[in-house]
Amino acid sequence: MLQNLIDNNRQWSEQRRRHDASFFQRLSKQQKPKYLWIGCSDSRVPANEVVGLQPGELFVHRNIANIVVHSDLNALSVLQYAVEVLKVEHVIVCGHYQCGGAQAAMQNSQFGLMDNWLRNIKDVYHRYEETLESITDEQLKLNRFCEFNVMQQVENICHTSIVQNAWQQNHPLSVHGVIYNLEEGLLADLGVSIANSGQVKNIYRIAC
Repeated sequence: MLQNLIDNNRQWSEQRRRHDASFFQRLSKQQKPKYLWIGCSDSRVPANEVVGLQPGELFVHRNIANIVVHSDLNALSVLQYAVEVLKVEHVIVCGHYQCGGAQAAMQNSQFGLMDNWLRNIKDVYHRYEETLESITDEQLKLNRFCEFNVMQQVENICHTSIVQNAWQQNHPLSVHGVIYNLEEGLLADLGVSIANSGQVKNIYRIAC
């Protein structure tokens, strides 16, 4: 049933080797990406392709609505490995407009198990509720919500001991927030990059 995917893989592998005969041999021997990408699971946002990077150049974690919370051991384990082992220099949180997870969080409907995950996004809405409720256009409200969600996740990442320990050890590490426009295929920097503990609110700073 997966034969079409197997065939596509063989074609892709052959094209790679025709262009660069030793590509896979080099790739198999090391992994030294400079970037950790934390994005949405949405199939319309292919991480490597969006930023034009090759395999091995981008370490990737994805989940519904690109969330990073202190209780998610999966995301935190990825973050720790990327920072402490791979020594990435940039963590990029990438959200996208028209995010289904954000849209679902704006509703009062039940979605099953996913409701527990969406609660994290609802908390973001609550934080920015006054601003969001002032937007009358529902599409614009959703897109602004998607931006606020990215901004919150950037803060969440910087509140972790993983990132703050890296800063204490003088590891050059910056956390960035970007948003992807599905209709244009373009990324926009949200201007919320954080590169040291001095940019973190005092209550969230951790004594290392």
